[in-house]
Amino acid sequence: MSSQMSEGNSTSPAGFRAAGLRVIRGEGQRREEPLASRDAVARVLMEAGADMLLRRITPARAGEIERKVDRILDLFDRVDAAPVLMPVLRRHLDELEALMRETREVRAARR
Repeated sequence: MSSQMSEGNSTSPAGFRAAGLRVIRGEGQRREEPLASRDAVARVLMEAGADMLLRRITPARAGEIERKVDRILDLFDRVDAAPVLMPVLRRHLDELEALMRETREVRAARR
């Protein structure tokens, strides 16, 4: 046992507790979230990176997603300063959602 573990703090079978981590019960179903925040867009980038590493998508597709995400994150910053750009941001978000829908369909077909 670790000398760092305190008594009564044991919640896992091995007696270790990961600080800041918790299990989210999702029944194995992935929930598609709308791209309405910087965090949601960042998760798309992480998903694409993982898919590329697992060879579910091509590096070219992952690169295209990365470019769109970079543009959108820049637009989020610009919209904060100039809300008139919101329709431009919305259009780019819609395009990224369409690309991700297509990517997920291609990925599912390969399984």
